[in-house]
Amino acid sequence: MTADRYERLEYRRAGGSGLDLPAISFGLWQKFGTDRPYETQREILLRAFDLGIAHFDNADRYGPPYRAAQQVFGRVLQQDLASYRDELILSTKAGNPIGASPYLRGGSRKSLLTSLEHSLRDLGTDHVDIFYSHSPDPTTPLEETVGALVSAVEQGKALYAGISNYAPERAHEAAVLLRRAGVPLLVHQPRYSIFDRSLELNGLLKLAAEDGFGLVVYSPLAQGLLTGKYLEGIPTGARAEDSPFLSPDVIDDTYRQRAAALNRIAADRGQSLAQLALQWVLRQPQVTSALIGASSIWQLEHNVQALTFPPLTEAELALIDEHGVHGTGLQL
Repeated sequence: MTADRYERLEYRRAGGSGLDLPAISFGLWQKFGTDRPYETQREILLRAFDLGIAHFDNADRYGPPYRAAQQVFGRVLQQDLASYRDELILSTKAGNPIGASPYLRGGSRKSLLTSLEHSLRDLGTDHVDIFYSHSPDPTTPLEETVGALVSAVEQGKALYAGISNYAPERAHEAAVLLRRAGVPLLVHQPRYSIFDRSLELNGLLKLAAEDGFGLVVYSPLAQGLLTGKYLEGIPTGARAEDSPFLSPDVIDDTYRQRAAALNRIAADRGQSLAQLALQWVLRQPQVTSALIGASSIWQLEHNVQALTFPPLTEAELALIDEHGVHGTGLQL
């Protein structure tokens, strides 16, 4: 492990809290199940930490199978990173379905706190730094869901509370309830990219500033649509062949024309489309961190290099707006 890791990456304050997060965080949403070689996963995670990425984002659903990604990270933590635990930000989420039982889904106190106990065992740690409600549950009173997050913090099993995929109105209600309980909302985790500007359009970006929470955005590369991978079609072995999150139907002529134009903007700046896309989401002051994944060390290092390029100019942002049309390739 290199001693200069914290000089390699920008850190940003999460909303109105005292916590700094790396501008780029690492998510284990995909490619960290039992269907991938453990040694490759381990090498990527260790290289991420070496590059200054101290925040690793997980969930009970991540695999396959469910919980496998947490177990992978727990193994790396025990094997390599145990002495660095105090320098890591570990987050996990609960509430999305992980089984047929009514207690393995939803925002009830039973579901959230039981899942957290399992996650702590998976990770091999006595606490996580951020515990999220993964999605809003309209069938459970918000007071109960928020109460579970508060209990997790009060019991010392989480240091901060977060929410993910909440619409602005419900996010504001959660922020108010958490603040009243003395556990302010640290972060909200929404989807955000050049092709998905929902948080700008629905007011969530403005709300983050008003309510004082940070945004940790996921899918900044739009499941690979904002890379060069699909500019000429669907290559063999690409995610679009078998992913539930990316249909080959969206890789049409309209997408390719828009992505190619964005790629030219990136090339004129001397960077890749992926690097441009990461810079674009991070231009917003409310965005504390952008979550990335990686299937190789090269891909990881390439994406982190996005932080080394000059800021986007007003003229470049206008061009991106012209070709980065909201809803392109979007799957709800």
